[in-house]
Amino acid sequence: MKINGTIEKVRTYPSPNPHIILSEITYWSCGLRVKGMLAVPKEPGNYDGILYCRGGMQSIGMVRPARIAQIASEGFVIFAPYYRGNRGGEGRDEFAGEDRWDAVYGVEVLKRYCIPERIHLFAFSRGGIMGLWIAILRNDITSLVTWAGVSDIYLTYEERLDMRKMMKRVIGGTPTKFPLGYEQRDVLPRIEKTNVPTLIIHGERDNNVSFEHAKVLEQALIGNSIPVETWYYPEFTHFFPSKINRRVVKDACQWMKNQRGV
Repeated sequence: MKINGTIEKVRTYPSPNPHIILSEITYWSCGLRVKGMLAVPKEPGNYDGILYCRGGMQSIGMVRPARIAQIASEGFVIFAPYYRGNRGGEGRDEFAGEDRWDAVYGVEVLKRYCIPERIHLFAFSRGGIMGLWIAILRNDITSLVTWAGVSDIYLTYEERLDMRKMMKRVIGGTPTKFPLGYEQRDVLPRIEKTNVPTLIIHGERDNNVSFEHAKVLEQALIGNSIPVETWYYPEFTHFFPSKINRRVVKDACQWMKNQRGV
C-alpha cells in the first residue's frame, strides 16, 4: 500500500487568476487514489499553508477554482481535497466518516508546497466537521477557521429534512437505528483532544447550517479552554453578499496570519 499523502499525479488546471497557479493533484489516502486542487501564488516566497475543507456532498459544494484562487491571493498556498469518490477519485464520500482521512492526509500534500510549520484550516459548511476532525487527529495545525460550519452531526440530521435520505444511505441508518455511525462522526465529545485556536464565522439567519452549530461549538471550545473568537452576523444566511464575503475572507486570512499556535 502506498504511504498516505504520497502524490501520484499532478495535472495543470486552468486558473481564473493570472497571479495564481492551479493544479489538480491525485494522492493516496487509506489505499485509495483521491484528488484535490492546489493553488500556489506565482510570486516566489515562503507562504503559510491552508487546507481548505469544502462543503457539500459529491458534486454539490465542490471545490471552486475561483474561491481557492481568491484565498490564495491573500498570500497562502492552498490545498483543497475533493474527498474520496469525487471527480474520479476512488472510494465513496462518507460525509465525515472514513473520508476524514482524505483531509488529514491532505496536509502531507500541502506541506510539500508551503512552510510546513504553518498549516491552517479553512472550513466551510460540511467542511466544518472535517476541519474539527483534522484539528483533533493532527498535532501540527496552527489555526482553524470554520465558516457556517457543521459541528453537530445529530443536529444536522434533525434540522435538514432534505438530507435525511442521503445521511441514512451514507451513514447506514437513522441515529436511533444505527447509532454507531453517528457516534463515529460525532466530533464534539473529542474537542478536548485539540488546542487549536479557532475562529467561528456564522450568519445567524443560516437555514443550511443553523446558528446553533456555531453556539454549541463555541461552548465546547470555551468549556475545554481552547482559544476561540467569534464573528457572528445577525443579518446574513449561509451565503454572504459578494462584497461582504470578500472582506470577511481578507479579514479571516489576516487572522490566520496573526496566529502563532498554542
